[in-house]
Amino acid sequence: MVRAGAAAAARRRELNVSQRSLAADGVINAGALIAFEKGRSWPRQATRTKLESVLQWPPGTIERIRRGEPEAAAVPRRPASPPAPGPAGEVPLIAQAVVVAVNTFASTIDALPEVTEPEFTARASAILSDLRQLEGVATRAARIQVTPELIRALSTVRTRIDELTMRAAAAPTATLGQRLYATRRRANLTVAETAQAAGVSEDVILLAESEQPVSAADGAAVEQLIAQIDWR
Repeated sequence: MVRAGAAAAARRRELNVSQRSLAADGVINAGALIAFEKGRSWPRQATRTKLESVLQWPPGTIERIRRGEPEAAAVPRRPASPPAPGPAGEVPLIAQAVVVAVNTFASTIDALPEVTEPEFTARASAILSDLRQLEGVATRAARIQVTPELIRALSTVRTRIDELTMRAAAAPTATLGQRLYATRRRANLTVAETAQAAGVSEDVILLAESEQPVSAADGAAVEQLIAQIDWR
């Protein structure tokens, strides 16, 4: 469900289809769409069919993505050598789906405005949130079985996250997490080293970089560290 929701969200952004327009056209209301795109609910068949039409996908595409088909618009086909049954057998399919989903973000990222534009940070942050969700899917799969395909999938999604975060950090409206990540990368610091330098726990660094809230005191400590070592 997470895989299918993330792929649909990426496709919707690629086509510049807004949540509001989907609700206005009677396809799916905003709350249900958000829940689906975050992998928390599964739309009914009729809703999926209408959504696939708007996303310019063949009927059944969303269900095929959920099952692990490697290409969103592919005609269903049976692999020559079916994966082994059980969670480990699903890992290669998850890896393929993650790569496909990440690649759908390419045009969306290319369509972002200049970093100086007011709307840049909000749009880039939304894409980064979806990419981190995909990273989480791949990371959880790695706990089951590490395969070359999964390593490539993790590398692909993390490269996208790295490139977009470094770009986002240059925006005047960049978030604390984006500026922290870029500063840490430029200084070649690990999470542990950054936490020690800021006088906070490693969890604070991880939370900040993933755009999760941190306490005012921790946020101030991170801001102070950025000011001390940011070489822009």
